[in-house]
Amino acid sequence: MARETSGKLDVPIWEKYAMTVNEASAYFHIGDKKLREIIDDDPDADYILRVGNRHMIRRKKFEAFLDRQEAV
Repeated sequence: MARETSGKLDVPIWEKYAMTVNEASAYFHIGDKKLREIIDDDPDADYILRVGNRHMIRRKKFEAFLDRQEAV
């Protein structure tokens, strides 16, 4: 459930559609350097959302990607 703090909507990380690299790093327990490397290795992956020049991680699609991996 979202809360409003200081005029801004605060959505829990597990309910977000897309996360910043730093949020995804904390959520998935993967270093931000490794996440940026994963993004750079496949810039057209369906779990990447570009907002301007910023990369966002689509949470559910990235979870599906991780489920298919043996190691990252």
